[in-house]
Amino acid sequence: MTNMKVKVALVHDYLNEFGGAERVLLALSEMYPQAPIYTAFYKEGSLAHQRFAGRDIRTSWAQKIPGFASRLHSPLRFLAPLIWESFDFDEYDVVISSASWFITKGIITRPETVHICYCHTPPRYLYGYPTSIEWQKYWLVRMYAKIINVGLRQYDYLAAQRVDEFVANSENTKARIAKFYRRQALVIYPPVAIADAGKVEKGDYFLVISRIVGGKGLELAVRAANQLRVPLKVVGVPAGWSNEMNKLVEQAGGTVEFLGYVDDGELARLYAGARAFLALASDEDFGITPVEAMMAGTPVVAFAGGGYTESVVQGKTGVLFANWELSSVVKAMRLVEKMKIKPEDCKKQAAKFGKARFVKEMESLVAETVKKQKQKVKNARTT
Repeated sequence: MTNMKVKVALVHDYLNEFGGAERVLLALSEMYPQAPIYTAFYKEGSLAHQRFAGRDIRTSWAQKIPGFASRLHSPLRFLAPLIWESFDFDEYDVVISSASWFITKGIITRPETVHICYCHTPPRYLYGYPTSIEWQKYWLVRMYAKIINVGLRQYDYLAAQRVDEFVANSENTKARIAKFYRRQALVIYPPVAIADAGKVEKGDYFLVISRIVGGKGLELAVRAANQLRVPLKVVGVPAGWSNEMNKLVEQAGGTVEFLGYVDDGELARLYAGARAFLALASDEDFGITPVEAMMAGTPVVAFAGGGYTESVVQGKTGVLFANWELSSVVKAMRLVEKMKIKPEDCKKQAAKFGKARFVKEMESLVAETVKKQKQKVKNARTT
């Protein structure tokens, strides 16, 4: 897909779940099909591992630790510096790291090698942002985390200084990079694409698509559907240590349906047939799913915070509500039903976040950064 004659390597936290970060990685691997993917570990049989089947995946020594991929990677997160610094990238011209939770930007490259970090977010657990598992309610875990997170915050900052160019997935993330790393970043929105749904009749259901974990506003969605007595379809599977699924099932009324994992074709049909899509995370880094919904011509009800404000246009492609509480969600759901939002306006807005735009902007950045790096190395050698 790209004509750049450079040897590229890709780096990703780990291959366990398949969410927005993994969709970015998939697009990068399609841009650079010969590029190996270096990752801390993968979980056998996981959705992410399945989606990258056939790719050249190179795991770290941590993959050999029994239980690391399934349970131990979180409590043993202090091993992250040793994991990333064990890889050798000397043979590559460009390394693109996909970074969020596991501090992949800690990799070490030679001066001639360009390191571009596509940052989905600085690690949320290090900087006080809501996480998918509310580990802070357990005092023993809280004390343990406080001890190791002090060192990891320092390492995270130092690792960020190794990066040649930062790319942020949103203005929201760009601000965090500036705040915590004192680095500037270029915003390149994630690539958004959905399968062709064909002709789909609009249904009467609301839709949520998310990993079944905390912090995504899933409980609010279920409670709102219960109160309004409207159909709600929830697509997604549990992840990590979260017990969110059990809580949601207990709370769900008769109009709530849990669909689990669905393939891309069915996903597109669900998007197209929904009355509206619910994006209720309290502080989303960017949020690909609401853009996918708009791409299918479906309006969005979203919390007015995080990356949602960069994609959803109030009154034109959906409804943004300011207070993260049940009454506000219910009011917004009622409002979106009364509004005459045009599917073509939703699609037009979503087109700004398409895959072709992502590829063009990333290719341009890689070419420009390689050129600058060559000049920088040349200048250093002549001084």
